Amino acid sequence: MTEIAAGGTPKTGHLIVVRATWDIEASVWTAESSDLPGLVAEAASLDELDAKLPGLIRDLLEDDAAAEGYDVPVEVIASFSKRIRIGSAEEAA
Repeated sequence: MTEIAAGGTPKTGHLIVVRATWDIEASVWTAESSDLPGLVAEAASLDELDAKLPGLIRDLLEDDAAAEGYDVPVEVIASFSKRIRIGSAEEAA
């Protein structure tokens, strides 16, 4: 688990795990992270989500950045669920 500094943000260099799930009703990927409070994003594709995350993470961690900056490892775990009908009449067509 990520170590959290005062103020609720991850300590320098600790992994931030972002969980992205497909919202079938809204047709968007929704991303959140318990490692970085306040991180919430939506995008139509994983590529779009990937493009949004660096800016959002920088904004949330900006006040904690050292003068020379630092790297923050981020792991994005994406998942989706669906149902597949087996044995329907449409399958034979």
